[in-house]
Amino acid sequence: MHPILFEIGGLTIHTYGFMIMAGAFLGYFYMSTTAKKELGIEPENIQTLAIYIIFAAFIGGKLFFYFEKPDYYFNPPANMMKNFRQGFVFYGSLIFAIPVAIWFFRKNKWPVWPFMDRLAITGTIIHACGRMGCFFAGCCYGTPTGQPWGLSFSDPETQARPVDTHLHPTQLYEVFNIVIIMSILFMLKRHKRFEGQLFLVYVILYSAGRSIVEIYRGDIRRGFIIEDVLSHSQFIALLLIATCLWAYRSMSKRADLRVKN
Repeated sequence: MHPILFEIGGLTIHTYGFMIMAGAFLGYFYMSTTAKKELGIEPENIQTLAIYIIFAAFIGGKLFFYFEKPDYYFNPPANMMKNFRQGFVFYGSLIFAIPVAIWFFRKNKWPVWPFMDRLAITGTIIHACGRMGCFFAGCCYGTPTGQPWGLSFSDPETQARPVDTHLHPTQLYEVFNIVIIMSILFMLKRHKRFEGQLFLVYVILYSAGRSIVEIYRGDIRRGFIIEDVLSHSQFIALLLIATCLWAYRSMSKRADLRVKN
């Protein structure tokens, strides 16, 4: 829609980058505020955590993006530097950020699962803003559609293809999915049965919703395990759902035993 937010002299501010920064600021504000109020952790410690997570998410997101088309990006490796600021895979960022966050929590002797629950809500805040950035940039676009809610992208800088054609607004589908999940997490936070429940619910619900949105995606460069049947993201989603359902069942049983005893 509007890939470039504004230009001042030779400086160009892209809407995608602005939305990512806005999401990071709002996410940090939520995490630092709740950590201080509910767990007694000072904001400067959350600032250090944020730096580690951002670095891990960047590396993971880029690596997974390169692995979607390894023949191009690694042959020659110089291709990895083309459009370096663009092209990230959310699941790569998530999978890399989680172990780094857990390591940081244990290193500082913070309660892991309570923090993972708060990190889940923080993630929805950042991710929703990021997907709005995708919408403005035109990336992660949908397939052509005749539905009345289809949207066309005509800006010369847009990444959506084909231009001037009504496409499924998959970026907005994602935003809607994430906001719904965020609302569920806030409601569940008041009545959760065990620490870690919010995080597991977040991963399960997002993975399920993302798998549905994938059906309407039109950017084929994200790659497929089974051509036009099972994308890389859907495959990863299935693995995450299975793992988190198993963890949810185990942790729920332990919580029930503690209540009975």
